[in-house]
Amino acid sequence: MHPLPLLTIIALALNYVAFPTASNCETIPSTKSVKKGEPFDGKNKCYVAGSALGDGGQNEDQKAVIEVEDGGSVSNVVFGPNAADGIHCKGSCTLTNVWWTNVGEDAATFRGGANTEVVVDGGGAKSASDKTFQHNGGGSVTIKNFQCIDCGKVYRACGNCETPYKRTVTLSNVKVTNLGSTFVGINANYGDTATITKLIMIG
Repeated sequence: MHPLPLLTIIALALNYVAFPTASNCETIPSTKSVKKGEPFDGKNKCYVAGSALGDGGQNEDQKAVIEVEDGGSVSNVVFGPNAADGIHCKGSCTLTNVWWTNVGEDAATFRGGANTEVVVDGGGAKSASDKTFQHNGGGSVTIKNFQCIDCGKVYRACGNCETPYKRTVTLSNVKVTNLGSTFVGINANYGDTATITKLIMIG
């Protein structure tokens, strides 16, 4: 794992939406499945993980609150104090305006194969003790119009997963406040690449 040197940074005065408030949250007792062709629009409602999914700490092997099948999409969701292991994408997926007010084990984990395409557009994450986005599969991840506050790592490519995929990550219009340790972590030995534009870092 090699932290990516921040050599190409274009800082622009961009407008970002304020974080939503996690209130009147609905408890999800077991992982919700989202299938291709059946997009899930949370309509900005707040959700928290039931105890069977995990406690939202850094213990490994917590379960996802939402699992997205290949080709599925999730939009307008707010995660409350306990997000367990957030969202798992089993293949290509699109996450639009998803907010993690208190990141659990990870905000989202991407597990698809070599040709997977993941897009995270809008939304934000707070209080990620370690990783925000964990890329265990292959293919590409695009993160844009996103904000991260008190995040240990924004994106991390797996360095010891069973299949050593080559991965591509693109980040644009991302605002980071109080970064913990690593903005982007990739594996040069696997041929990973990262492209970063329009980045704002505060603190």
